[in-house]
Amino acid sequence: MIDLTTRNPTLQPEQLTHDLTPSHRYQHVRLDTYAPNPDYPSQAQARTAIQAFLKGAQVRPGGFRLFRRAKPEGRGLYLDGGFGVGKTHLLASAYHATDGTRALMSFQDLMYIIGALGMTRATDAFRTHDLLLIDEFELDDPGNTHMANTFLGQLMPGGTSVIATSNTEPGALGQGRFNASDFQRQIQGIADRFDTYRIDGPDYRQRGVRPEDTMTPDEYSTWEARQNPATLARLSYRDLSRHLLNVHPSRFSRLLQDVQAVAITDLTPTPDQNVALRFVHFIDKLYDLGLNATFTGTSLTALFSDTYRHGAYAKKYSRCLSRMSEMLQEARQ
Repeated sequence: MIDLTTRNPTLQPEQLTHDLTPSHRYQHVRLDTYAPNPDYPSQAQARTAIQAFLKGAQVRPGGFRLFRRAKPEGRGLYLDGGFGVGKTHLLASAYHATDGTRALMSFQDLMYIIGALGMTRATDAFRTHDLLLIDEFELDDPGNTHMANTFLGQLMPGGTSVIATSNTEPGALGQGRFNASDFQRQIQGIADRFDTYRIDGPDYRQRGVRPEDTMTPDEYSTWEARQNPATLARLSYRDLSRHLLNVHPSRFSRLLQDVQAVAITDLTPTPDQNVALRFVHFIDKLYDLGLNATFTGTSLTALFSDTYRHGAYAKKYSRCLSRMSEMLQEARQ
């Protein structure tokens, strides 16, 4: 069994820009495999918007080709919607539908790249890209939003196009309080380059699973018996939280190298927000890598305090709980 607490991987700054491709979970998604919910026409409209955005002038066997005549300036597309409506599916599908130079990363990964390389080296690393796909664009941190604004403002005039997604809080769905206006206001220098689309619909990850359904001891025993011990990492929530404080979040993917399944046992309420946010990013990596994962202990609804779940980083916590619910559902299959 793999002991993650003995691992403290290193990562050179330049390595942060490697392998910015769809994760294992999204390797096989395509625009034509996206299944819009007929009750929410905005989902089909968002797919159509991406298809139109990607069409340069011709269709090649490998997909839509983004190419330039006299190097036109880049354009942007912003998809705004709730959790679990397929935004990441659409973003990864856009990656697969193009054969130009492109990269897919989360907003947080972009922040780590800029932080590690500095703004000048980071922009130079992506200056030749035709397309950047940025998932989970976060508007709740003015400092990070300013860095992203500066970064994109330097790339897009040179011909790099951008598709970005962001989440709207579940409580705002159906009330017209989406983030498109916030996005336009925060990226003032490049706002006129972006067309914005909202995607309505319920979180598909919650279908059939209550968020509080962590595994019972019997369920966990059955799940563990199905895993290969050589690629299984099992550790308590307390031990994981302590270890993550010593590992930079940019190295979480390397921490999980050669791991196929992760069991986090004995979840307990998290009183420290620094610990909670690192755990949230760790869950994002588990989810993106498509690893088998399960959880025991306290219910998911009690994992984060209400002050966290309704505070400045509410979207991070809501996304985390949504993804943990989906992983639990997969673990029970």
